[in-house]
Amino acid sequence: MKRKAFLAAFPHTLPIFAGFWFLGLAYGILMHSAGFSFWYPMFMSMTIFGGSLEFIAVRLLLSPFAPLQTLVVSLLVQARHLFYGIAMLDRFRGMGWKKPYLIFGMCDETFSINYTADIPPDVDRGWFMVFVTLLNQFYWVSGATLGGLAGGLLQFNTKGLSFVMTAMFAVIFQEQLKKEKQKTTAAVGLGCSLVCLLLFGPDSFMIPTMVSILAVLLLLRNKLEKEGI
Repeated sequence: MKRKAFLAAFPHTLPIFAGFWFLGLAYGILMHSAGFSFWYPMFMSMTIFGGSLEFIAVRLLLSPFAPLQTLVVSLLVQARHLFYGIAMLDRFRGMGWKKPYLIFGMCDETFSINYTADIPPDVDRGWFMVFVTLLNQFYWVSGATLGGLAGGLLQFNTKGLSFVMTAMFAVIFQEQLKKEKQKTTAAVGLGCSLVCLLLFGPDSFMIPTMVSILAVLLLLRNKLEKEGI
């Protein structure tokens, strides 16, 4: 059962592996350049497991002690996970002891796979999601650790490297769009994203986008249910 779930989950995580290793290496190198031992990126990637927040944490660790500011920044950066959790309520039901880890490890990429993947009927759904989560975390932790260890040896310009993840999400969205017979939810997501981007700017539009998408979908709930979406 576990082996079959692992073999089903692994191919879905390969695109994540490419992005996570590059970004993890860049994060580890950044931590090394800031004067931190490889233990820092290794344990931070294990316990925080939030890529953007970990990059911000480098600056926070070098700043004067400000716990309230750190709390507020962390909540603002990671607040989108509240909406991921709401979307996964039904899928996590009945997971037992697996549920706490699935919640902890639900980064953007893991959410995208576990929410959209067509899991074969003969594969255990819970173990499939556990292996997706575990593999993605392993990619990130190993990349960050190697980056911390090799930071003094590798010298390269990482500018623009984060676009790997943007491209990956574009592909995931395109694949999901092909599966949907009705394009209503995709139109809502794109429309709300564009409006919020124009209103709030590229640095602050994520949370308003999530809130507006949730509000619009709630308003359209009856219509969507009738259409079988």
